[in-house]
Amino acid sequence: MSPSVRELVRGVLLPLLVLGGLLGFGNAWPSLWPQPRLLLSVELAGLLLVLVLAAASLRRVPATLVRALALVGTAGVVLHYIDVTVPAVFGRRVNVYWDLPHLGAVIGMDGSGAAGWRTVAAVVLVAVLLVVLYRIVRACFAALAQRATRPPVGWSLAAGCVATLLLWFGTSGTALEGRIAQLFAAPVSTMVAEQVRFLRTALVREASSARLGAGPRFTGDLDALGGADVLIVFAEAYGAVTFDQPPLAAALAPARARFATAIARSGRSVVSARVVSPTFGGASWLAHGALLAGIDTRDPADHALLLSTDRPTLVRHFAANAYRTVGWMPGLHKPWPEGRFYGFDRIADADGGGYAGPPFGFWRIPDQASMALIHEQEFAGRFGDDPAPTTGRVVDAPRQPRLVVFPTVSTHAPFAALPPLTEDWSRLSGAKAFSREAVAAAEAVPVAWTDARPAYLAAMRYQFGWLADYVADHAPTNLLLIVIGDHQPIGAVSGLAQPWDVPVHVVSHDRALLARFEAAGFVPGLTPAQHPLGPMHRLTQVLVDAFSAAP
Repeated sequence: MSPSVRELVRGVLLPLLVLGGLLGFGNAWPSLWPQPRLLLSVELAGLLLVLVLAAASLRRVPATLVRALALVGTAGVVLHYIDVTVPAVFGRRVNVYWDLPHLGAVIGMDGSGAAGWRTVAAVVLVAVLLVVLYRIVRACFAALAQRATRPPVGWSLAAGCVATLLLWFGTSGTALEGRIAQLFAAPVSTMVAEQVRFLRTALVREASSARLGAGPRFTGDLDALGGADVLIVFAEAYGAVTFDQPPLAAALAPARARFATAIARSGRSVVSARVVSPTFGGASWLAHGALLAGIDTRDPADHALLLSTDRPTLVRHFAANAYRTVGWMPGLHKPWPEGRFYGFDRIADADGGGYAGPPFGFWRIPDQASMALIHEQEFAGRFGDDPAPTTGRVVDAPRQPRLVVFPTVSTHAPFAALPPLTEDWSRLSGAKAFSREAVAAAEAVPVAWTDARPAYLAAMRYQFGWLADYVADHAPTNLLLIVIGDHQPIGAVSGLAQPWDVPVHVVSHDRALLARFEAAGFVPGLTPAQHPLGPMHRLTQVLVDAFSAAP
């Protein structure tokens, strides 16, 4: 290779390839690693055009401009990594304004108890990587700046940059736009503009309840319930992929069949449907607000606005009809003054539910233990002295009926540490709920954000297991159980470009009540129809209408 060719390769082609690779990679799903791709970058073309124009007009490229281009380029690489990785892992686009406050919680979710050290280590590692990345990007721009003053190189770079920009902007809005877009990496500038819009929307939006639109009609009574206790279980990360994807469906078939058997054994029936969640892979509170208030909460800013209003809610509707209303929220670790919007008579958070057993992972309180505490404290049930040993069900004493809303946590990403199912439910409310060996074994299971399917399936089997046990052997005879997924599991489980559908199951011994749900589009059994009924907030009106004695 001649010296001139070697110089061209080392000084021009290699820097272009490095910069193009840093701004054009994809994601090697379902990992956190980038996947090399030969894609064009609009931002790189723009930065190089600035460099070439400076070289042509000044006969040199100032060192300050090289450093500035390197800083912008480094920021572009980081933003591009976020833009391609977050949707792959979590299944949704990043929203910096709403996601950043929860970053610390995400770091601590693996349950190892070393969140502080991990945070420090992560900050140090990121700082080192940023310095290395910046040096690489600056070296590439410096090499190109040195050669851009030579007319053949400068003209060639300018022509390539202009052609790239014309190809992108010139085909926008034409029939070729879709095909041309496949040649380009997703523009980082689009992501930045989107985040600016999110920020402006969150900070500047006029706090007008008119934006939220009309809510459900919370009219009528609850006479169709006949005084039954109502338990709404927001099943964390229970998504439609558990039906739609054959490997997941097959892996969960035995656990789901056990749940179906338990329902039948208890003298109950079940009807099911699917609805569209307002969120994907996280932000469960958006789903809670959508169902309990009947308002579209796809935009987190709308959810925040909702909590600042005095809109009626499903909870207040039950309270107005002589029900005691309870929000059982073991995932709530901090004060939640906004929760008064819903109108619960009691909010049992992680500290207020009475769990005395050992902690399991980040969320601390296993779902089965939460259900045992709900049963003992709110359904006036006791374990171990049942007068009906053939069924194990507790005979209810006359009392005020309950509405209990229970968002589960054990199936939350990263789906660990997972407790064992306990046959003796009476132990779950005490300090000896689980042995040290059980805790150690659960915490020894490694956390994997990118190979999450095995852990997710194990967590879902656990959820179906305790639901089956409770329904078959312990639930109040007249209990109406509603199990609804809050959102699909993270993208590392669901896969790419999945719908936001979640299943809904209604379990009751009252066939006439279930017939009302069938008339609204539900189908018998645990397998919902393929087509969703609509967005989750529309389900609220279905519930209100089904519970009212009026036709």
